[in-house]
Amino acid sequence: MDFNQIQELVRMMSKYKLTEFILKEGDFKLVIRNQPSHAGIAVPQVIVPAQQPAVAIAPPAPAPAPAAPSRPEPAPAAPVSEDDNPRYIQIKSPMVGTFYRSSGPDKGPFVKVGDTVEVGSKVCIIEAMKLFNEIESEVKGKIVKVLAEDATPVEYDQPLFLIDPA
Repeated sequence: MDFNQIQELVRMMSKYKLTEFILKEGDFKLVIRNQPSHAGIAVPQVIVPAQQPAVAIAPPAPAPAPAAPSRPEPAPAAPVSEDDNPRYIQIKSPMVGTFYRSSGPDKGPFVKVGDTVEVGSKVCIIEAMKLFNEIESEVKGKIVKVLAEDATPVEYDQPLFLIDPA
């Protein structure tokens, strides 16, 4: 099992609000648990037995405690308003890392403002711990704005693109 597969399991757990996931394949056992942190946010923990090669996953940075009563965390593709337009959708960073718009310095960007994307279209790459993770669109629509600068650090859940789903 590689890092991307484990990362996808963590995403699916968050999406379906699971508290624990256990996978056993022969001698390999993977346990992932969501436990509340200080701020009341679920933080995934990955436990791999010592005899297997360990894969470390950094949990998302905890958000500061809200002043008002906490609300449920928005989905990765949540509505946002730019110029008071609530129909735009955000594509957010699923991890902390370095944002790249293209697969190489001599290559064109995956998407530009005005491009139409489908569900599953590659929109960018985020490098985390020397691993290049391709980020795909979770919605169909037209790119309205690129919110992150190429080759700059991004945070977990940081908006990267605005999409008009119309």
